[in-house]
Amino acid sequence: MDAHRPSLDPAVAEVRLAVRRALAAVPSGSTVLVALSGGADSLALTAATAFEAAKLGLAVASITVDHGLQPDSSEVAETAAQTATSLGIAAVVARVNVGEDGGPEGAARAVRYRAIREAVADAGATAVLVGHTLDDQAETVLLGLARGSGGASLQGMAAAGPLPAEAPGEAAAASRGRAGTALDGVLLLRPLLEVRRVTTRAACVAEGLEPWDDPHNVDPRFTRVRVRETVLPVLEAELGPGIAEALARTAAQLREDAEAFDEMIEETIEDIVEHAEAGISVSVAALAANPAALRHRIIRHVVAAEFGESLTRVQTLEVARLVTDWSGQGPIDLSACRVRRVAGRLEFTSRHAHPTTL
Repeated sequence: MDAHRPSLDPAVAEVRLAVRRALAAVPSGSTVLVALSGGADSLALTAATAFEAAKLGLAVASITVDHGLQPDSSEVAETAAQTATSLGIAAVVARVNVGEDGGPEGAARAVRYRAIREAVADAGATAVLVGHTLDDQAETVLLGLARGSGGASLQGMAAAGPLPAEAPGEAAAASRGRAGTALDGVLLLRPLLEVRRVTTRAACVAEGLEPWDDPHNVDPRFTRVRVRETVLPVLEAELGPGIAEALARTAAQLREDAEAFDEMIEETIEDIVEHAEAGISVSVAALAANPAALRHRIIRHVVAAEFGESLTRVQTLEVARLVTDWSGQGPIDLSACRVRRVAGRLEFTSRHAHPTTL
């Protein structure tokens, strides 16, 4: 080692390595967009992306979304953009109006991703990088466990996947080939899912970057904050260290299982699903021959892919009863479709004319 060459700070090195691995999926010559809030996670991510992208022949732009939820939000957004510019990154500030649908967190997330999608289109980006860390993953898994929302939520966040559509219906339409978008194929990358939050803060300190601390991140009105500030520390204290890492590992393992199930479902669906007027139909005998876990996944997959609706477990089990506990019962009305058993098949059809829902 060159004795005159300063050693790279371990936290900076860890963040850069994570980003380098994520960017390996992006073709050389592309543009990537970094979502920069000004917090330690996104700031460390932005600095590492600027460094690694230059070596890989990638252009980098950043977007900072000003939600307007705090008195100094405009100043915070401008400061973040200036930091990006100082790192050699083209910076954009998007000011949005947060509605009320889905609660404060859900509404803010919806307009944030809408702004990101617009910035992707403007920049011609092929990938978006966001700063979710291992701690965020652990919190997500705990929240999913508390809500009892099934294996899908316990998988947490994917390290890489498609940039989500603005609405489930848009995604479903695109999957059926009836509607496309200029953003098809854009990746959403989370390089820091194996990096702790304390590491991103240490990386900012080492690089002389001053992160902004969002007061909402310590506001106990938000469930995620209570998980972060109270639940996880109690678990660590009572059960020993490593809880966050264990939850993140659990998410990764469940995601692997889900991917295997998805492959099985795709293969099975090709054999048992047929197109029907205003919808599709599925063989009852084939559904009955499959284990319950696979049968339920097929039902959820069919409804989500064809009609853009996510079924609860209660709804899924009620539909499955048309297969496993058939006694001549009538059709089941869900939010987006009607399900009925006809001549040995389950028919899923649009229910625009049927106002009653399950």
